[in-house]
Amino acid sequence: MKVLCSEIENCYEINFIEVGADEDHVHFLVQSVPTLSITKIVTVIKSVTARGIFKEHPKIRKEQLWGGNFWTSGYYANTVGKHNNEKTIQEYVQNQGKKYEKLYRGQLKLFEGLP
Repeated sequence: MKVLCSEIENCYEINFIEVGADEDHVHFLVQSVPTLSITKIVTVIKSVTARGIFKEHPKIRKEQLWGGNFWTSGYYANTVGKHNNEKTIQEYVQNQGKKYEKLYRGQLKLFEGLP
């Protein structure tokens, strides 16, 4: 996941500040230029990461997702502004998965320790 996020940063004007995984979802704190819409940012992240993961690990699609999609069609997005400061959101993303760490250690490794 880290490599894929780095590739996105190199090709698009999207900067990953934090990536956090919880029981069944992922949180991204990103920074981008105002000319990229939130929909475009989400589309880029979902398509590039899914393609990369399926290319590197083809068994995931066949054995774990039964030929399905890596990401769901929905998403939640919020912006940092007057009422949401970056530090608060960054801490929230960093703390994702803490209570599930022991139960889902294998899942969390997808996002940890990759070159």
